[in-house]
Amino acid sequence: MLKMVVCIKQVPMVSELPWDPATGTLQRDLAEGMINPACRSALEAALRIRETEGGEITAITMGPPMAEEVLREAIALGADRGVLLTDRKMAGSDTSVTSCALARAIERTCAGFDLVLCGFSTSDSETAQVGPQLAEELTIPGVAYVNSIEVAGRTVRMQRISDDFLETLEMDLPGLITVTADADSQRHVPLGGLQRAFAEADIATLDAEALGLDPERIGVKGSATRILNVYSPTAAKKNLVLTGAPKRIVEQLFARFDDKIGGAIGKDLKMDRKP
Repeated sequence: MLKMVVCIKQVPMVSELPWDPATGTLQRDLAEGMINPACRSALEAALRIRETEGGEITAITMGPPMAEEVLREAIALGADRGVLLTDRKMAGSDTSVTSCALARAIERTCAGFDLVLCGFSTSDSETAQVGPQLAEELTIPGVAYVNSIEVAGRTVRMQRISDDFLETLEMDLPGLITVTADADSQRHVPLGGLQRAFAEADIATLDAEALGLDPERIGVKGSATRILNVYSPTAAKKNLVLTGAPKRIVEQLFARFDDKIGGAIGKDLKMDRKP
């Protein structure tokens, strides 16, 4: 029976992310949360593996107390239990500190695990670093950007697209895989799952002290990453008005933009134009 761990993250549902201008960190308690799409795909992959191979699924997340919501959702979808890492001292942790905390939590709550599954990236930061760093912290092999997983005994066969090539890889367990987002394949929450998630399931809660983490090496203080500036990009537009007869306008259009138009349609317009 496979012992699987799925790392999930609660990300803001809004497009305007509430950043703290003083620290450059996201104010997660001010935004409505959801399971990160790629993490949802990782959970779906674990559920499919369990359907064919059997096993146990532990969902684990690190965040403020409200992040318990995504663990309840994961249990409603089929995870067996949830683990929440929450501590104000860990707020503002960068990817290396986050990976360290997750690794210690997995070792403490899921000893003897076989497979760790993560989303390849998160929609609120898109660093794609936690999965590979977590594999290093756990001292296990890891494969990133996977979109297909098959388990046979103690071997995992995976496929991924890399530089426009389809790669097929194999890895012996234990190991870690980061999964790409695939919204079309995700299941809906069943009514029975909701009852189990909110009436029966227990969420284990751990803080920095329970994990034995050094207070000087967690949160913003222990993070090597420094955010210098946070800003919202602005799109600049430049309008150009072409005047004259239709034939003259077309000539002006091609004179100015024939290279860009040709590149967009994959054709050399200069060669096709008659003198």
